[in-house]
Amino acid sequence: MRIVVIEDEMPAFKRLAKLIDETIPSAEIVAHVDSVVDARKWFENNKLADLVFMDVHLADGSAFDLLKLIKIDSPIIFTTAYDQYAIDAFKASSIDYLMKPVKKEELKTALQKLNQFKKLFTDKTEQATAATTQPEYKKRFVIRFGEHIKTLAAEEIAYCYSENKATLARTFEGRTYPMDHNLDALQDMLDPSQFFRINRQYLINLKAIEEMKTYTKARVIVTLKPAVKDAPVVSSERAADFKQWLGGELPNA
Repeated sequence: MRIVVIEDEMPAFKRLAKLIDETIPSAEIVAHVDSVVDARKWFENNKLADLVFMDVHLADGSAFDLLKLIKIDSPIIFTTAYDQYAIDAFKASSIDYLMKPVKKEELKTALQKLNQFKKLFTDKTEQATAATTQPEYKKRFVIRFGEHIKTLAAEEIAYCYSENKATLARTFEGRTYPMDHNLDALQDMLDPSQFFRINRQYLINLKAIEEMKTYTKARVIVTLKPAVKDAPVVSSERAADFKQWLGGELPNA
């Protein structure tokens, strides 16, 4: 395994290198760089690494400055002494977010996630190769309420939610309509690149996300627009898939 470490603190690098050696004896640290400039040069002139450990704070900027300059297709594990960057790491589709000083058990857990990610990527590649047609998703729904009938375009839906055994759709204009299908059915009908089931109660449109905040290490509170009284929380079992979805990857069905 070829590993690149982007870290501007030498003691932190030495500690991480020792943990990598103890945890993955076959691994090779092919590069250690300490700045946005040097990291950019390395990725522009070398083959992809199998894994990148990236400190958030670097000598001349942040890891997120680097990711705005270049696209790194290698899996990334962020390391930092600060926890306020978890959402940014989430959006960057990182494998994990480790707090300094990095602990051996947490590193092992992150590497297990890496192996799961690799399997997921392999499975998706095989599925894409085997697929001969693209699935078609629902573009509009017929809505019945009282004596009225109207059509509702999927792109108008900000989110669908369940309430008192009913399934409702809220539009970006703030209107609410009853749906003939439950959330499980709607989840299959709507384009998964645009809609995600964050928990048992909410199926949300990517464009309806106004703000995200960390709730616990693995869970995120999502503020929606139009607003709801109690902002929904991404369930822990859906958090990993949610992270992939934010980064433009479709989770396993």
